[in-house]
Formats: sequence, structure tokens, C-alpha cells
Amino acid sequence: MPAALSQAYSANPTLNAQRAGTRANDESVSQALSGYRPTVSANASISAERDFLKQLTGNRTQDTRFPRSADLTVRQTLFNGFQTGNQVRAAEAGVLGQREVLRDIEQQVLLNAVTAYMNVLRDAALLNLQKNNVEVLEEQLKQTRDRFNVGEVTRTDVEQANSGLASAQSGQIQAAATLKNSVAAYRQIIGSQPKKLQPVKVPSFLPKNQNGAVQAGLANHPSVTAALHNVDAAAMQVKVAEGALYPTLSAQGSVSQGYETGSSKNSTSASIGAFLTVPIYSGGGEYSKIRQTKELLGQARIQADVAREAVRANVVQAWGALEGARGEIQAFQAAVTAQGVALAGVREEAKVGQRTTFDVLQQQQLLLQARASLIQAQRDQIVAAYTVLSTVGKLNASALGLKVARYDATTHYNQVRDKWIGTDIPDGR
Repeated sequence: MPAALSQAYSANPTLNAQRAGTRANDESVSQALSGYRPTVSANASISAERDFLKQLTGNRTQDTRFPRSADLTVRQTLFNGFQTGNQVRAAEAGVLGQREVLRDIEQQVLLNAVTAYMNVLRDAALLNLQKNNVEVLEEQLKQTRDRFNVGEVTRTDVEQANSGLASAQSGQIQAAATLKNSVAAYRQIIGSQPKKLQPVKVPSFLPKNQNGAVQAGLANHPSVTAALHNVDAAAMQVKVAEGALYPTLSAQGSVSQGYETGSSKNSTSASIGAFLTVPIYSGGGEYSKIRQTKELLGQARIQADVAREAVRANVVQAWGALEGARGEIQAFQAAVTAQGVALAGVREEAKVGQRTTFDVLQQQQLLLQARASLIQAQRDQIVAAYTVLSTVGKLNASALGLKVARYDATTHYNQVRDKWIGTDIPDGR
């Protein structure tokens, strides 16, 4: 299974799409940092002017000019109520939260891959079980016909054996169809056809008990940590909104060059200054936004509590499913052994006329059901074990020891965080 999980980790489209979204979110920090940087703009203009003059002597003259000008302006914000700094911190919290969302999607994809892998294993085993059952019933039908030919059994026994074989053949067809569905799901999640799947063992690094699992989940699950980062981002947004009530101080410098303007052929001008803007009242929109961001902060805190309770419930459910599967395996193993012994006894009794063909078929069906239930319980145990790992935040490439190039979300972030200019996408993927 490690090879299948490695392939899903590298090539699953859902996971790769989330990685792209995380990279796009990295740009929010660079955008927030732009508030610390100057803005530079340039303007240029050209026009044509013609003056017509009529002198006292009656002569007409005309003067044609082509005024041209160019100017460069640099503006730098010096103080804006700490809005830029708080916007940067809010964006950084958002980036950290988005990384936790990515980690959660990674867990979901890996758990889906485990489930798809175990479903194929289960359905392949069930199909083999049904094929073996058909072979056994074909042989039993042959023996029943032979006994009928010598008068040991009646036509009813033959028809019962025939009916049991037809039912087994139907079960084989259904098992084959179910396996095809599981193979299709496997290909969708992992990206290739299943080949030579090997049995899977329960992970050795599971929490020792339910309480330990709950504590690990509350501390490590990405949905909880993402919610906490959202609280931090919401708190910074409150400060950003409050910053709109502070004065704004900026500096601006400009230089301008003109040609053929008015009576002068050339003109040059330059200016530099500081500008202070003090907000007094602008309709109450800023106050409304402050109140709004405070409510959003309260919502984020409630959502963090909701995330904790959801993780707690998921851990308890997953742990219960794991313990239930363990108990079922023991019970069905005992049932398979008992049903096997019972079937052998019924067959011997049928040979001496103490049991009917119907009794043999019924016991054969009970053994088949016990074996199928054991296969299902074995599959459920593995899926439940990996579900426990997912609920405690440990279902990832590092914990599983997957031999694959690990995706590092900080690589792209560091490439774009302090980038001042450029439209090329970096290769930190």
C-alpha cells in the first residue's frame, strides 16, 4: 500500500488543486506588504495649438506650437493607523490557516486512498470466495446427480443443489460487478489500475487509548489549528478597521518637464511635501465596519469551538469503529472455524442419510457468510485504524514514511513574500 499512497500523494488532482490554491493565497502577504512600499507613477501629454493674429496693418499671422510635458511622482505612506502592519499579520495568519486546510485535504485524500485500496482487496477476496463457492456447489451438484442416478436421493435433492448453484453464480456476478466499481474508484483516487495488492497491517503508531487519541486530535488536527489561525486573522482585521479612524501621513515628491508651454519654450518644476489627513466624519461607514469585524471575530472563536467538538466526536467514533472491528474479527474467526467443522459434519451425516441436501446447502451458506463477514471486518479494521490517524492529525506522508518528494508549502511562500516586481510564477511547487 505505501506505493499506492505515494502515488496518490503526488498525483491526486484534488490535492494538487488545493496546493495551487495555497500558493495563490501566499500572494496575499506580498500584497499586504506593498503598503510599506512607495508608489511611482509617470504621466506624459502632447497637444497641438495654433494662434491666429490680425495686426492693425491688416496682415494676418499665425503661431503653431506643440506643447509637451512629462512628470514623475513618488508617493510614500508614512503612517496610516498601523493598517498596513495589521493587514500583513492578518494575511500571514491566513496563509498559516490555508496550510492547515491543505494538510486536512492531504489527510482526506490519503484516507480515501486507503479506503479504495482496502475495498479492492476486500472485493477481490469476496469474488474469490464466491468463485470457490461456485466450484464447491458444482461438485456437490455432480455428486447429488450421481446419487440420484443410483436411487440414494430424490429429484428434490437434485433441484435443491441446482438452485444453490444458481444462487452462488448470481453472487459471483454481483461480486465481480462490485469489484469493478471499487477498481474504478481506486483509479480515480490513486491514478492507476490496482496491481498485485498486498495485505495491510494495522499501523504501529496508533494512540494507546481513546483519551490519548482525543488529546492528540485537539492538539494536532488541522481543522482545529486552521480555526485558531482564522481567529488570529479576524482579530487583525478588527485592528485594520480601527486604523481607518487614525490620521494618515504621507510624503510625495514630483518633477515635471514641459516643452513649448505658453510663452516659454521649456519649463521645469519640482515639488516635495508631506500630507496629513485627519478623518472627522465620513458617514459612519468606518464605525460600521469595526462593529462588523468584531462580530466576525466572535464568529471565528465560536467556529474554533465547533471544530474542537467535531474533532472530539470524530475521534470517539473512529476509535469505537476500530474496537468494534477488532471484536468482530475475533468473533468471525471463531464462527468460520465452527461453521467449517459443522459443514464437514453435515456432509458426513448426509452421506448416511441423516441429513438432506438442503441441510448441506444451508450449512454451506452459513460458512460462506461467516467468511465474507470476516473479510469485511478485516477491511473495516484497517480503514478504522487509518481513520483514527486522520482524526488525530497524523495521516500524512511523514508519519506514514512514504518514499516520495514531500511538498513544502514554505518554499513558494518564501519566493513570493518579498518580491517587488515580476509576473513570472516561481517554481516552488
